[in-house]
Amino acid sequence: MDKVTRLASENGLVLFSKSSCCLCYAVKILFQEIGVTPTVHELDTDPEGREMERALMRLGCSAPVPAVFIGGKLVGSTNEVMSLHLSGGLIPLLRPYHSMC
Repeated sequence: MDKVTRLASENGLVLFSKSSCCLCYAVKILFQEIGVTPTVHELDTDPEGREMERALMRLGCSAPVPAVFIGGKLVGSTNEVMSLHLSGGLIPLLRPYHSMC
């Protein structure tokens, strides 16, 4: 869990993902459209990926990927990110990480 916590706090916008996950892709595209670039950690290519998946679940993720952290705090998975965006709450959270938001 220490690695996940450390990685999540090293950058303002962090996405834990799997390269073959369609929901992860949807979140990546959303961020691209908004104009922010997350630091992406692909768990399926990391030797410690399985342990990081378990750590994400212990932190409260409903599914291990995608897991989005903003400012070191867990925002959630696809449902939480999309709901936040549709309610107008996502862009203000991302504003410190991109001048165009």
